Amino acid sequence: MTAPLEGIRVLEVASWLAVPSCAALMADMGAQVIKVEPPGGDAYRRLFAGLMEDDEFVAPSYQFDNRGKRGVCVNLEHPDGQALVTDLARDVDIFITNLTYPRLQRYQLTDEHIHQVSPRAVYAVLAGYGTRGPDSDRQAFDQSAFWARSGAMSIFGDHDDGPLISRGGYGDRTTALNLLSAILAALRVRDRTGEGQYVEVTLQRTGIWALASDVNSALYDRTQPVKTSRREPPNPIWNAYRTADDRWLVMIMPMPLAYWPKFCHAISREQWIDDPRFQSIAGLRDNGVELVGEIQSMFASQPLAHWREVLDGAGLIWEPVAELPEVVEDPVLREAGAFAMVVHPRGGALEIVGTPFHIRDADVAVRGPAPDAGEHTQTVFAEAGLSQERIEQLLAEGVIS
Repeated sequence: MTAPLEGIRVLEVASWLAVPSCAALMADMGAQVIKVEPPGGDAYRRLFAGLMEDDEFVAPSYQFDNRGKRGVCVNLEHPDGQALVTDLARDVDIFITNLTYPRLQRYQLTDEHIHQVSPRAVYAVLAGYGTRGPDSDRQAFDQSAFWARSGAMSIFGDHDDGPLISRGGYGDRTTALNLLSAILAALRVRDRTGEGQYVEVTLQRTGIWALASDVNSALYDRTQPVKTSRREPPNPIWNAYRTADDRWLVMIMPMPLAYWPKFCHAISREQWIDDPRFQSIAGLRDNGVELVGEIQSMFASQPLAHWREVLDGAGLIWEPVAELPEVVEDPVLREAGAFAMVVHPRGGALEIVGTPFHIRDADVAVRGPAPDAGEHTQTVFAEAGLSQERIEQLLAEGVIS
């Protein structure tokens, strides 16, 4: 089988999650990815070492975002370091970064600089809010740009509680897929025209894309959506309920009048079918508090296993709220090959999340562990034509490590 990106060379000058995660997916598809880190390594790498108080700790999450790459450490504050990275960029197909625009200018790694030495490259940059606008140099993480400033944080959660904090990396890895799609499209344009391309993706814009149903409504009427409440939902069979064994299930039946009779039969509440209070969407909504209380009491009377039989037997749309130990053993995910194994020299065999898509008759797979900081520095620069004497001089001067 052919790897979709076999022969494609990628230079990654980035840290943390979104860009490295995107580059990892390109490595899964056969691209040759060189990861450029500062001396001491990516800040994300150092975060795990600090949290574990162990410089040798092999973090599964870092392995996930950086699998299959080769790694070099270069001091971009040194002019020689800037020249080395520029030289590496001469033969790449894709240059990918998340440095702020002022830093890209300082390091001479803007798209103008890279296209001077590699005119056919796809230059891809991820920013929090954009590279040339009023917040081009504003630091951003996914929880600030993707979650908070997209508006998502303002509408998630019960209306009685404060805003929810998202899980780390949730917006980054969503953005990585957006960035990957843009790069692959730009690569096709490059191959058709022979001209280098520029790609820009932001965490904030990806956030509003993910929230587009609500953002489109705000564009229409300029109003803030009302937070939903589990106790007062507009549709009581589009809601979450707790079972007797302290598990949760969620029912998703967006057309309540179509599903209401079937639901009532399933839970042996046939008297509700003809109850005048529940004959319209407005009636279900207006009587929602009372109805939710009764449904909750019913679900609390039996364990999840009981309700699984009842709801599946009736052909209703629902799912248990899965806990992560269940997710990683889910037979559907196992059958689909959702997880992959990497073998690290120190950490041994580590199971991580695999590529989130499948291409029939194509070689798409995790190809190895993440590199240690600077693991391939000497090899990569020797392949780039530097003599061993020059490499040793750069090492001694702290330009590479």
